[in-house]
Amino acid sequence: MPFNSMELECKKLQSKEDKAEHKKEMKAVQDSMDVLNGKWKIAIISSICYYNKRRFSDILNDVAGISNKMLSKELKELEINQLIKRTVLDTQPVSVQYELTEHGLTLKTIINNLTAWGMEHRKKIIGK
Repeated sequence: MPFNSMELECKKLQSKEDKAEHKKEMKAVQDSMDVLNGKWKIAIISSICYYNKRRFSDILNDVAGISNKMLSKELKELEINQLIKRTVLDTQPVSVQYELTEHGLTLKTIINNLTAWGMEHRKKIIGK
């Protein structure tokens, strides 16, 4: 993004109203970070987002380095925050499937933007 465009994007706080609005925006960012915090949540959401529905073992294979216990914990937190829906399938053995809720689907743009940014960042830093 050219400097002039970036400069236009940044807000200059002129009045008390601007400062109050900025405070609200910063709180909103913190709220978002509180829900998506940690090493794994965005990767888990990305896995589910890409395939629409994923079994526990599929997510475990997608997210390199996560343990069963940690994946279970993170999925429970995402479910509490109404970002994913857990469905127990009537199969032998029983399997569990996860999908994004309507609310969780609102993160799709963020996930796509993070993916694109990450790919460009990797090229810039590593050259791959």
